[in-house]
Amino acid sequence: MANGKIKADQIEHSTAGSLDTQYVVNGSAKAWVKFDGTGTLAVKSSFNVSGVTDDGTGINTISFTNSMSGANDYTVASIDYRDSSSGGNRSIQGTYSMLAGSYAVSNVYDASVFDDGRLMMQINGDLA
Repeated sequence: MANGKIKADQIEHSTAGSLDTQYVVNGSAKAWVKFDGTGTLAVKSSFNVSGVTDDGTGINTISFTNSMSGANDYTVASIDYRDSSSGGNRSIQGTYSMLAGSYAVSNVYDASVFDDGRLMMQINGDLA
């Protein structure tokens, strides 16, 4: 069986219309991960993520399977969920290390780093 390429400028759906493939290439997340940062780290689901390491309380490094084009050529969007009964200000923030192959962040709750069970991150940019 020979491997080949499919080349197309547009993708067309029978009822939803068409879409320029450049939008898909440039507008899609290049990596994402959902993981539990408490105890032994556990990746719940991911795309283009080879693993997550624990670098100390509230600090984690997300490693990419396929690197980004450069250390400063991508953006990170983070999401954290806290129900209304939990209170406090909670966020994923702080760039400890931004490399083409990984991104290290801290998880903060009321101005203190802490380990959390629900962490989600999306990486946007260009792959190498």
